[in-house]
Amino acid sequence: MQIRLLPQTIINRIAAGEVLERPASAVKELVENSLDAGAKNIEIKIEAGGKNLISIQDDGIGMSDDELKLAVQRHATSKLQDEDLLDIRFFGFRGEALPAIGSVAKLKITSRRAGAEPCKIEVIGGETSEIQPAVMNARGTKIEVKDLFFATPARLKFLKTEDSEKNQCLDVIKKIAMANPQVAFRVEVDGKAKLNYTATDAINRITDIVNDDFAENSVPVNAEKEGIKVAGFAGIPTYNRRTTEDQFVFVNNRPVKDKLLQGAIRAAYADFLGGGRHPVLALFIEVPYLEVDVNVHPAKSEVRFRDSRLVSGLIISALRFAIESAGHKASTTIADFAMHAIGKNQRQEVTRPNPGSAYQAAYYGSYSPAPKTDFLPLKQEATAFSPQAYDERPQITETIDYPLGHAKAQLHGTYIIAETADSVVIVDQHAAHERLVYENYKQQIEQNRLQKQPLLVPEIITIDEKRQNIILNLKERLAQFGFEVERFGAKQLAVSQIPALLAKHSASDLLRDIADDVIEYGADLSLLEAFEHVLETAACHNSIRAGRRLSIEEMNQMLRQMEATPHSGQCNHGRPTYVELKLTDIEKLFGRK
Repeated sequence: MQIRLLPQTIINRIAAGEVLERPASAVKELVENSLDAGAKNIEIKIEAGGKNLISIQDDGIGMSDDELKLAVQRHATSKLQDEDLLDIRFFGFRGEALPAIGSVAKLKITSRRAGAEPCKIEVIGGETSEIQPAVMNARGTKIEVKDLFFATPARLKFLKTEDSEKNQCLDVIKKIAMANPQVAFRVEVDGKAKLNYTATDAINRITDIVNDDFAENSVPVNAEKEGIKVAGFAGIPTYNRRTTEDQFVFVNNRPVKDKLLQGAIRAAYADFLGGGRHPVLALFIEVPYLEVDVNVHPAKSEVRFRDSRLVSGLIISALRFAIESAGHKASTTIADFAMHAIGKNQRQEVTRPNPGSAYQAAYYGSYSPAPKTDFLPLKQEATAFSPQAYDERPQITETIDYPLGHAKAQLHGTYIIAETADSVVIVDQHAAHERLVYENYKQQIEQNRLQKQPLLVPEIITIDEKRQNIILNLKERLAQFGFEVERFGAKQLAVSQIPALLAKHSASDLLRDIADDVIEYGADLSLLEAFEHVLETAACHNSIRAGRRLSIEEMNQMLRQMEATPHSGQCNHGRPTYVELKLTDIEKLFGRK
């Protein structure tokens, strides 16, 4: 076959295939165009999952007739300020996506600049009309896309159901809306109002999109290093999901789903969540434009960082610091669930409690927890609690001001019942003590007190040169955990000391996993995860078991340690260690209020 030039219409359709996977792709491109135009209000209409109609109207700066002609031509863009392909500060105003959409659909653009007459242009299956006068009362732009993929029937056949395509469009809109809380979004689906986000601040917009209880179950994230910033809000570990659907990550305001970033999030929460559970969060990462490549994927869903290790390390440390700030706090949704379950069993209608200000006051009022101290093991010999006669019970004292209150009883040898000034606290003694033991092990690592085990004969590990160099570059970090590693030949390592907790584990497998993580994620995630798994197992074996009787003194000792220990609100698998039931909600169950 001879080499020949393709017709322009075919070239545009090939380009459309790279940019437009489905209706949601068109929605993303068009809404981003509106943002580049400085829009403060964006109205979106979708019909038949976006196949029949996608309409985007904004109050941005609008376009003149000359700009309108350029906007539907290939390789016309406002994304680049000059010829530097890496210095990308905008999404790509009007250009690029519009001719691609016009080549596979019926596209009509109506626009008006301030002080100018409105005009319109149409592109149908790649054929462009002349500029025509139009009717438009206010400044801005309206883009209508009808019969998407009519010119490429094969692509149309591969679309999913209308409901599935609709949900994809809504997901895209939610992500863009989260990154731009200062912009109002109104969405109509098949003639019915679906979303209505008024202009607001970041936390309120995130709460609008995720759930009403996100604000009170999250902590702010804020960190900066070498010009890279990480900000946003992260859900506390007990506020989690079965999927990553409620994880929102943005790089320079672009929503991304990047393997490196997902790995960093996983590592940050690995200490608190078991397998199959995922945190809820919204992270906004700002990177100097020349330090990140946003063009590695046609849909811009992936990015590439010049220094990926710096970025992933900053995310991990920022998230862990934020989680640390939550202290022993557990998710408020746990109490909601408990009250709902009790009410359901009583066959009574229970009003969903509002755990907002009252919850905050209970934990962040005048009480200041004691400074963190060395772990105090509970007494080995516990005396059974014998309730006193009713008239001899001790009255509530100042200890009631503790966040987790004062122990009153133990039920079924498993649950500690405590009383605060305005609530009842139920503690799972095994889960709580397991977390306390685990945090104590971590403290030993931080203070270099973790027991180490020298090997009589060094273990020789055969490993390729690339991974050997990675491990040797981590010598100081490995030494903190109790490893002593040296080069032993061209492709071998000699391990002369290991942490005592890893005595039954394979040092060679762990070191290889660490090297593989550095290659894939730019961070040694396996070292953290392996240690956390071992520490979790050791903590479980060395904590008090369900069924063991505790004295009031021992129970109070555990409560005070929980208040002074970070993350004690959840066990090592992300489950809650305690539930707090507000007195006002309990009174509602009995019809007292």
